[in-house]
Amino acid sequence: MKRIFIMMAFGLALVSSAKAQEEDKLVVKPSGRILMDAGLFDANNYNEKFNDGMAIPDMRVGFKAKYGQWSGKVDIGYAYGNVSMKDVFMENNLGKHDLIRVGYFVHQFGLQSATSSSFKISMEEPQSNQAFFNSRLLGAMYVHSKDQFFGTLSFFEETEAMKRNSNQLGNNGVGMMSRLVYRPWREPGKIFHIGISGAFETPRYNSNAELNHHSFVLSSNFPTRIASVAAQSATISDAKVMYKFTPEMNVAIGRLAIETQYYYAQVNRNNGQKNYKASGAYGLLRGLVKGTNYKYTDSDCGIATPDPGSMEVVLAYNYTDLSDHNAEILGGRLSDWSATFNYYLNKYMIWRVRCSLTKTTDRAAYLNTKLTILETRLQIKF
Repeated sequence: MKRIFIMMAFGLALVSSAKAQEEDKLVVKPSGRILMDAGLFDANNYNEKFNDGMAIPDMRVGFKAKYGQWSGKVDIGYAYGNVSMKDVFMENNLGKHDLIRVGYFVHQFGLQSATSSSFKISMEEPQSNQAFFNSRLLGAMYVHSKDQFFGTLSFFEETEAMKRNSNQLGNNGVGMMSRLVYRPWREPGKIFHIGISGAFETPRYNSNAELNHHSFVLSSNFPTRIASVAAQSATISDAKVMYKFTPEMNVAIGRLAIETQYYYAQVNRNNGQKNYKASGAYGLLRGLVKGTNYKYTDSDCGIATPDPGSMEVVLAYNYTDLSDHNAEILGGRLSDWSATFNYYLNKYMIWRVRCSLTKTTDRAAYLNTKLTILETRLQIKF
């Protein structure tokens, strides 16, 4: 009997040891995406810039790795024949509710930062987010997600820190941002959260020596990636520091949902120049014409991608104002109306159709423009 117990104990020890080794095993998974777009365009001005056509505006290959409480991601882009760095980061899970991420990635600033560029439900991100958000930044972010509360705190350098050596860059633009969300309802078909994000940053790199780290450039493109055409652009010289914030709201009842954000930015300036102010907002009304109720995802703090087989209609409006007459900077005012149909074919594929009307006015040295777009996209992501 004693020998049997010894053998059983030895067997349990082997199983426990094997399990521990399995838990600490390095797991590497490939990742990638392909976006294939086709579009028709009609503009009342600058029509030569908007040519009907097809494109692969995003193509990436990378991998994800996990070892114990550590994980990481590397993502490289190859769109339009150019190699570019996308996500490159490592993170450490500090338990069930906290993590620290370090590297080059999208930091949390508002609801739109919770989804990658290929999962924007309106096909392209709202121009307000494009104008006031920074995309990827080199830095560190702490994330806390537990029950009804979600919060982040980030410290970062400007995007150019990933593209140039310090001797080329000069003084680095730096900053801090945070996103705080209260989410009392997170059940399928019953979702409500409100939040606010804030940030400040010092002036950024500019190829013009007089503007280098003494300016900011806020801009947005017309909502297509087949053509890359600036719709708004404001260069704020004599800049000292920029402050910005964005409140957000996310509501879903059954198969209907509303998402909205407001943006405000102020640049304090030197040399007696008047401070610059800009703002924007968007609203999205989305509904599942086929599929189950909307679900919430705690880790991203937003509505989860609908189940495979779901069909969705999204109506959206965006307004962005980058013109401040008091500061004598006319970056342009933009209004965009759009309707998008999303068909979630399976776990890895989505088909989208988007039609939109975009109007721009009040931009210095540019004619007022009205652009109509009809686009479709087949995307694959794994």
